Amino acid sequence: MRVLAAMSGGVDSAVAAARAVEAGHDVVGVHLALSRAGGTLRAGSRGCCTIEDAMDARRAADKLGMPFYVWDFSERFRDDVIEDFVSEYRAGRTPNPCMRCNEKIKFAALLERAIELGFDAVCTGHYATLVDTPEGRELHRASDNAKDQSYVLGVLTAEQLAHTYFPLGSTPSKAVVRAEAEARGLTVAHKPDSHDICFIPDGDTRGWLADKVGAERGEILDRTGAVVGTHEGAHAFTVGQRRGLQLGVPASDGKPRFVLEVRPVNNTVVVGPKEALACSEIAGERFTWAGRAPSETTFACDVQIRAHADPVPAEAVLEDGVVTVRPETPFDGVAPGQTAVLYDGTRVIGQFTIDRTVSAVPIEV
Repeated sequence: MRVLAAMSGGVDSAVAAARAVEAGHDVVGVHLALSRAGGTLRAGSRGCCTIEDAMDARRAADKLGMPFYVWDFSERFRDDVIEDFVSEYRAGRTPNPCMRCNEKIKFAALLERAIELGFDAVCTGHYATLVDTPEGRELHRASDNAKDQSYVLGVLTAEQLAHTYFPLGSTPSKAVVRAEAEARGLTVAHKPDSHDICFIPDGDTRGWLADKVGAERGEILDRTGAVVGTHEGAHAFTVGQRRGLQLGVPASDGKPRFVLEVRPVNNTVVVGPKEALACSEIAGERFTWAGRAPSETTFACDVQIRAHADPVPAEAVLEDGVVTVRPETPFDGVAPGQTAVLYDGTRVIGQFTIDRTVSAVPIEV
């Protein structure tokens, strides 16, 4: 099998590529240049896809004796990931850029080019498992729940899954991967994992967004519409947030208040008690199925609303082009723009972007 190994410069993708080579595949390594800022260097464990990462990926490819290339995907990354991130925040939603990157870059733009060049599959260092069945290929959780990345891969379609390869899916732990990298003589064996948003390497999301969308003073309201404070820019807030609220009017019960809603149209932020973050229903019309679609329009599933959240048993209904999910126990602090991934046991059924939420706690006037 001809395999294009996407090499980020980290230990996971390097070991995944090594396993692909060891399995006897014809492997070519590629690093994606996602920024035109040529002088960008990695700062600690923040960010990824920098010059340093590209050099680490090249050293790993050289060690493995495989061809290696750097492809410039910066324009597509800017249009499909960064601009999407900005527009979503501008609309008062909370996006997940890693989902968009997997959907639009690694398993769309990269996979499309790979197939055009005659490759059979794209190999990555994601922790997830692929299972081939008579009904088609399925995406499942990794054997190591702590490292499982099936949530951020929930955007993959049946066609994309048919051309993916995840060599690390059955690996019991990240420690095993690092030990293997060291045994193979890969210099990235003890390189720290990247975190935070890769295109905001200093971690200051609020400041970055203020520069992109502007900051305008506005009002903070309670659930009845009463003004209880002011803010310096609605973009700086997301549902469930507590810190950074400038509240001039204390709550009648003396308890802390949390962000319940962001309204960009009138530049207001709505706050309320923690109990009001409980969500009894979520819905969205932007959905995809990871493999075969559900055979019924109403079905039981487990739903995960964040990368590291626990799955919640729920009922899902597909009607009039909208997926609606009602959990057995309320979700906590769901924001429009987040992604809900549906599971059947360990198998990923599909995902949707949350457009609407319903609070489980009625407003007390």
